[in-house]
Amino acid sequence: MTPANHQAPTSAPTPAPTPARVPAQSQSSHAPELRAAARSLGRRRFLTVTGAAAALAFAVNLPAAGTASAAELDAAQLTADPFTLGVASGDPQPGSVLLWTRLAPAPYQADSGLPAKRVEVSWELALDERFRRVVRRGRTTAHPEFHHTVHVEVDHLAPGHVYHYRFRAGRYVSPVGRTRTAPARHSRVSGLTFGLVSCQKYDQGYYTAYKHLAQEDVDVVFHLGDYLYEYAVNATGGSRAYPAGTLPAHFNHETVTLEDYRLRYALYKSDPDLRAAHAAHPFVVTWDDHETENNYADETPENSVPPEEFLIRRAAAYRAYWENMPLRRPQLPDGPDLRLYRRLHWGRLAQFDVLDTRQYRSNQAYGDGWQFPGPESEDPGRTLTGDAQERWLINGWHRSDALWNVVPQQVTFSQRYNMTTTPSKVSMDSWDGYPASRERVLAGAQAAGIENLMVLTGDVHVSYGFDIKRDFDDPDSRTLGTEIVTTSVTSGGDGTEKPSNWDTLMAANPHLKFFNGRRGYATVSLGRESARADFKTVSHVGTEGAPLTTAGSFVTQAGEPGLTPV
Repeated sequence: MTPANHQAPTSAPTPAPTPARVPAQSQSSHAPELRAAARSLGRRRFLTVTGAAAALAFAVNLPAAGTASAAELDAAQLTADPFTLGVASGDPQPGSVLLWTRLAPAPYQADSGLPAKRVEVSWELALDERFRRVVRRGRTTAHPEFHHTVHVEVDHLAPGHVYHYRFRAGRYVSPVGRTRTAPARHSRVSGLTFGLVSCQKYDQGYYTAYKHLAQEDVDVVFHLGDYLYEYAVNATGGSRAYPAGTLPAHFNHETVTLEDYRLRYALYKSDPDLRAAHAAHPFVVTWDDHETENNYADETPENSVPPEEFLIRRAAAYRAYWENMPLRRPQLPDGPDLRLYRRLHWGRLAQFDVLDTRQYRSNQAYGDGWQFPGPESEDPGRTLTGDAQERWLINGWHRSDALWNVVPQQVTFSQRYNMTTTPSKVSMDSWDGYPASRERVLAGAQAAGIENLMVLTGDVHVSYGFDIKRDFDDPDSRTLGTEIVTTSVTSGGDGTEKPSNWDTLMAANPHLKFFNGRRGYATVSLGRESARADFKTVSHVGTEGAPLTTAGSFVTQAGEPGLTPV
């Protein structure tokens, strides 16, 4: 459903006011005193020390008495629409919804066009989009310490209901969003349809896929990582080819500081099609690497910077991520750490175990990239999830009463050879680079008696459909589940239906049932008897207006995992 007040996209975003307090080239290095504190206190402990934490404004709860006592801005003094970045909702629970917005009259300015004062925001939740049947309303505070973002957890709602919501600040009213609660925890649910998206590099194309997704009849959308990219975006928006000077110069460098990341979210959320998708559906989000830095692994950066300095950057990235995503209070970051893995239920139909395969992983073996496996990558002590998350996942399966056990995560889970001869190179950034970690997870699923395992994946900018084999090197081994890999929204440009390696990958991986290189998204419908996956693509993203095509459809039967084309 597209909200009634959604505006059609234009060829370029509405130009933001000229940034008055952002220099043309934003400072991309951290304050020297913070680096010194990090070196002297060690990699993690420095961010738990009051001085460093305060300097970074990384409070882990609502601002303390000293900051909360900052002056309040009378919302009646707002002279421009503060809801330029739209609204969103996320993580639906049986009796609760999470509502999000951010006040930003001038989103391309570092201060978003607001003084460092708190602003009162009111909200309403209704059964109808005209708000004739309001069921809940309230007020909250947009704190400057959280960049005037708002996260409202509305409780005591009826399970399995659709709701409409909006915010108000002064005389301005936000766009209307549509969200829903999950069904009652142990209810027998007949069906669920969800969307899958990932990898939306702003300067590699238009978000046409989101325009189509906003009009889909789905219950929830899973975003599987790379919501933004840290790389520079030039004044013409790259392949979007805006008129010269459309975007401010401070976007034209890599994100490093908290200010950098906050501004980059403003750029991405200025896109009308992304805003429409958020307003139309609740999102469940998890990150991959580019929300912080390409292919980082836990405390190890991609490039050779001191680990303590990278953790300052990671803390900034995690803070900005929480601020700008529809996440609940348990996901508040604590310095350079943020527990993103979490569990959601859709009655007894589905259990969703949302993973974080970036924050706790061992460093990529053999220098990363595509390499031949060997003793380093096959070391049984290596992990992609970290020990605690791995135990949490497997223990959750043992307690699950769901028909479908679904694992939204980031990188390709199934074995993926890029050569028809063996040994073959594999991606050291995916589960292939951590085979012992994958084996423990598969053994855990088998021991828990999980019959309908489904893994959801992003990252690779193509669509894949895999059968998950107990032994990938034996095509006749038991099929334990299915993996649905969604392509990118824009990353990689237009793409092609059959990439140059299509024949090789299809021949080298008999468990690979579908491969398409266009941009788009996927939808999955879960039922009591079967599940259906539809891979949906657009022909181009360099210009707007591409139609949507269903490039492939597959079903898997409950109790008989494996993808069958429709």
